[in-house]
Parts: sequence; structure tokens; C-alpha cells
Amino acid sequence: MRLVVVGNGMAGARLVSEVRARDRDVKITVFGAEAWQPYNRVLLSNVVAGTSRPDQVRLLGPRWHAEHNVTAHLGVEVTAIDRDARTVVAADGTREPYDVLVLATGSEPVIPAIPGVERATAFRTLDDCDRIREAAASARSAVVIGGGLLGIEAARGLAGRGVPVTLLHVRDHLMERQLDAEAGLILRETLGSLGVAIRTGVTVTAVRERHVELAGEELVDADLVVVACGVRPVVGLARDAGLEVERGVVVDDELRTDDPSIFAIGECAQHAGRVYGLVAPAWEQASVLADLLTGADKGARYRGSRLVTRLKAKSVELAAMGETHLTDEEAEIVRFSHRHKGTYRKLVIRDGRLVGAILLGETSAVGTLTQLFDRGGPLPGDRTGLLFPGVGAAATADNPTRMPDSARVCQCNNVTKGQIRACWESGARDVEAVAAATRATTGCGGCRDAVEGIVGWLCEQEGVSA
Repeated sequence: MRLVVVGNGMAGARLVSEVRARDRDVKITVFGAEAWQPYNRVLLSNVVAGTSRPDQVRLLGPRWHAEHNVTAHLGVEVTAIDRDARTVVAADGTREPYDVLVLATGSEPVIPAIPGVERATAFRTLDDCDRIREAAASARSAVVIGGGLLGIEAARGLAGRGVPVTLLHVRDHLMERQLDAEAGLILRETLGSLGVAIRTGVTVTAVRERHVELAGEELVDADLVVVACGVRPVVGLARDAGLEVERGVVVDDELRTDDPSIFAIGECAQHAGRVYGLVAPAWEQASVLADLLTGADKGARYRGSRLVTRLKAKSVELAAMGETHLTDEEAEIVRFSHRHKGTYRKLVIRDGRLVGAILLGETSAVGTLTQLFDRGGPLPGDRTGLLFPGVGAAATADNPTRMPDSARVCQCNNVTKGQIRACWESGARDVEAVAAATRATTGCGGCRDAVEGIVGWLCEQEGVSA
């Protein structure tokens, strides 16, 4: 089988490695528009902040493709699909035939149509990070436009470099898709204490040479302007080829498009009317498709993902999942708020099951709540124990001694406690060895404390030093 993968980001690279792990004989060719080896886009804020080098966020080593007999065209964009000839055409003239084609073209930043926006820098790629870091070295002030995940991570990264930064957001509170107004307010205050000035409910009308102009002609100082106004799926290649495209490339439960030889995964794919913008669904899709393409599991199907959003900004702990905007009239709401400490916890319960949650500040309860959210099982009657692990009968899942082996510890890579235990029993005695064997902690990194806790507990049981 000749497999061609268009896209060498987090989805495409994961599919290639999953297929090769299952089958050594598939002829794999991958095209990546970026010249970089595949890297973890989730951790780019660390690169901006200077706490991680570009080589530390790589997903695959520099020799991985050659060592695994994968032909990689890096820095080469595919410009057309010839469906009749089953061939892709690249910008450098390469024509690559395929038996199976997988589109993993990802997404691109949304750039608002405002005067002077070409002076700003997007925040999406490692090249963007290089430009931001270079400009930040001499910048006396910076502005980030956009108060979603990417904007907050960019602003926090710049503040971490000591650059005075102002975050501008058109909505009334930050991360309005994931957070309610109170959580947004507390997040704002937390970021303010870390050096990020925040203006909400403002509209940017122009980017000037050393200023950003707001509606009403107010000027905000800015030697450096970063745009983080969201992303949109990259679907031009699929649309030009005549594939069914709505917001994303439409796929079924086998991740197949309306052309039986073409599939799509990751941020460019639309499944059951939904486009996912997080890493965990992309990796779930890659695993299902690898099973199908290699025959490892011909019954594998993708049924959709239950999302847990984690903010990856230094000194800010935030997790949000499910339906966070339901009201007291629509669901049972349990919440705890302590603005002075930067803490907010909210449970959204319907028919005795957890359908949403927000955890801001200390997030030790996230393991318990994620398991309950994933499984959709009935909740214990003591809601207090859900908000405060260690209190009441519900204090279970974050304690390794009580966590069942089926509990999913790493959401991004779908790694359970049982898999970590099996890995430990096979000789992996620290987090790095467990990560190498299972990929736990290598996605957003939010599960690292839980993995450390499990490994430490296992070592204690056997009297082994971790």
C-alpha cells in the first residue's frame, strides 16, 4: 500500500508513527509545509517564554523518518490532488502517487481585516515564535490581540520574558467559550498578578507603527503586536479537489471523505458536524485510522471526543470540560469561588451525571472529574468531595491506591493507570521511562503530576527508589 500523508503536524506525524508501529511494509510518504521536524504546537508558549528550546518540543527525532523508512518532504507544500490519477502534486514539482491519501492539513490563524495588521505577527508556528522572540528582545511594550487559549498563552510567554504586555479582547471576559463570567474575571486577575494587563470589551481598529488603535481612537503602546484571534481549518486543497467541505473536510466514523481512497484527521476534519481544535481528538483519530489502514482492527471507529481544555501558561492552572454555560434552571450547579486566592471550581450536573466543569487555580480534582466526565457514570451524593479531593466519600481517583486500573490518566494519549502499572512492572521506574513507553505526559503535559504520583506509589509498594 502506498500511503501519502499531507501534513506533518501533530495529527499527521502521529498517524505516520502509529501506522509504522503496526506495519513495517506500508510505503509511507509525508509532506509538511513547514521545514521543521514535527513538533508539539501545544508547548509553543514555553518557547516564546524561553523556558523551552525548539528542539525540546519535537515530537520525532531528526533521524526518525530515515530510521523508519518514511519518505519526508519537509518544507514542501502540496498544491493539488489529482483524484483521477490518484496523485498529489507539490510546489516543487513532485508528483507522488497514492493508494490511500490522508489529509492532515491542520488549521491556520484567523487574521482580522484591519488596517496595518501586516505589521503584527501570528502565533501558530515555530517560525512565528522565532519572530516574536526576536522582536521581544528590543520591545518596550507588546500587545496581544485575542483572549482565547492562544492569546493568553502568548501574553503569558511575553510577560515571562519581562516584556510589558497588554492583552486585548473583544468579548466581555476571557475564554468565553470555555468559561463563565466569574471564572473569566478570576482568570483576568490571576494573569494581572503575573504581569499581563488586560482590556476586555474593546475593538481594535488599526495596527500603527508603535501603537494599536482602539474604537474611539484610543492608542495603546505596542512595539510588538501578536495576533491570536483563533484558527480555521485548512480546507482549500480538499475543496479544490471537489471533496465535500463544510467548516472542515467532512468525514465519517472511519475518517473517510466522500472519496473512498481519501481520509482526513485532525483540525481540518469535520466529524458528525464538529471540528475539534485540540490535540487529544487528533491523536484519537490517528489511532483509529492506523488500525483501519493496517488491518490491526478493522472494526475500529471514531465516535467523537469528549474535550478537556487545559491552559498551558506558566503559573496558571486551568481546566474546563463539557457544558460550562448551563444555568441553575437547566442543571444542578455546584461552585466554589475564592477570588483572593485565584480559585474557582464549578460542577455542572444533569440527571445525576457530570456534564461540565471548570477548575481554576489549584486543580488537583481534575483527574477525578475527568474520569467522571469521560464515563458519564452516576456521581456520589457527596458533591463536596468532588470539588475538594481528600474530603468526603468522593475522594478517589487522584489517590493512586483508589484509582481503578481503567482510569484514564493521560487524556491526550489515552493512557490508563493500568498501562502505567504494566509499564512499571516491565522495568520503567521513573516518569521519563513511562513517557517513552506510553507517551503519557508528552501531549499538553497536564497529567505529569498524576503520572509521578502513580510511579511514586508503585515504587513505595515495592520499596524501590523512583
